[in-house]
Parts: sequence; structure tokens; C-alpha cells
Amino acid sequence: MKKMITVMLLGIAIFIFAFSLPALAADAASGAKVFSANCASCHMGGKNLVQADKSLKKDALEKYDMYSAEAIISQVTNGKNAMPAFGKRLKPEQIEDVATYVLSQANKEWK
Repeated sequence: MKKMITVMLLGIAIFIFAFSLPALAADAASGAKVFSANCASCHMGGKNLVQADKSLKKDALEKYDMYSAEAIISQVTNGKNAMPAFGKRLKPEQIEDVATYVLSQANKEWK
């Protein structure tokens, strides 16, 4: 009986953990590779070579309402101003990975 309860509790814990953390589904390591191949020419080290004030640094992302995965995904997918759209070149999963990578780097101040 104890074994059955333990197994049930473990199953419930796994279920709760698996479905309560969707933000961890994206892969920052994969995002780093995609970023390096597609974004780094304009955004190396979190900078913005076209519009310096609109960098990928945390304070700039917050200032321009871009400090969320959803905002970054939209920008990368659809482009805006001088930034081209990558929605037809990259898979949605790759764009999610890039967003995760950008946010993780912004939180570490791109170090």
C-alpha cells in the first residue's frame, strides 16, 4: 500500500512539474547557435549595430517593451523597421530558442 501511494505521489509530482514549466521547453544552447548564425552580425554581444540605443541589453529590452519571450518571438518572426523577418527562414522552435537565449544573456548582461 505504501509503495502504491509513493508511486501515485511521484506520478502527480512529475505531472505537475512537466505541465507547470512551459518556459523551459525552449533550448538556450540551440538558441545560441541559431543566434550566432542569423543574428550576431547585427547583435554581437547584445549590441545593435543599426540602432545602438535598441540593444538586447536588459535595460533596453525593458525600455522598449521587449523583455519577454513573446515580444522577442514576434520581433524575430515578423521583423520591424530595419530588422528583417525571420519567420520564413527559421522554424518556430528555433525562434523560441533564440528568444530564450536572448533573455538568458540579457539577464547575465551578455557576459
